Amino acid sequence: MLSICRRLAATGACSSNKLRLPVTSTTSSMFPMSTNSESAQEPNKLEHALKYQDFFDVHNLFTVKDLFNARVHLGHKHSALDDRMKQFIYGVRFGQSVIDLDQTTLHLRQALNFLAHMVYRNGIVMFVCRQPQLIHMVDKTALECGEYSYTRPWVTEIFTAPTLAFQQEVRLPDVLVMLHSKDSHQYADHLAIRDAAKIGIPTIGIVDSDCNPNLITYPIPGNDDSLSSASLYLDLFKTTILIAKDQRNKDNLNS
Repeated sequence: MLSICRRLAATGACSSNKLRLPVTSTTSSMFPMSTNSESAQEPNKLEHALKYQDFFDVHNLFTVKDLFNARVHLGHKHSALDDRMKQFIYGVRFGQSVIDLDQTTLHLRQALNFLAHMVYRNGIVMFVCRQPQLIHMVDKTALECGEYSYTRPWVTEIFTAPTLAFQQEVRLPDVLVMLHSKDSHQYADHLAIRDAAKIGIPTIGIVDSDCNPNLITYPIPGNDDSLSSASLYLDLFKTTILIAKDQRNKDNLNS
């Protein structure tokens, strides 16, 4: 599963610049823009999907205006800015960090594209969050898209010693979606991020202006506290997962 990260990077599927290239006779032959997989003649449909810049059309799921209306650009007080987030900050207004939505758009599309490919390959997604105001939204989203969520206090053995934790062999998730990268009480980095890195599980996470984006495989700079922004993120994650599952069914990959 994890090799898909390198494959997507090699084909340019995760490249923000590639998404904006016009389709010419040269680029169309290398990276077709059409997502109609029914025309695919190749026996391996999983490999076929990697030949497209945006096989699942995730770039059409939202606009910069959608992000702005959901208050995604509103960071924390500028005094709380993590130095590693400076590259994602557009400026400061009334002492509050303002996140660059152009960068959020690029990183969010990359994350959604990766998520779609993982689900298309029958990957398991687990949503993780410990913020009290967001827990019910996270659990509801996971149920609606047929995936999993963990919103309780984190237990390290879940990833590092699953046989001990569950008293049986279990399949661990293939990708972790962090709606909030901080723990609710101590407000330290969520331990699931560290444990996922230990065993090679890629992470997708929202990183606010006071977070460390280097801990996340696919960081998405944005407001991680407001209900409006969280609702938008979860809706995009859910829609992406359902699109990938629907495509998987159309391609008869579940049989």
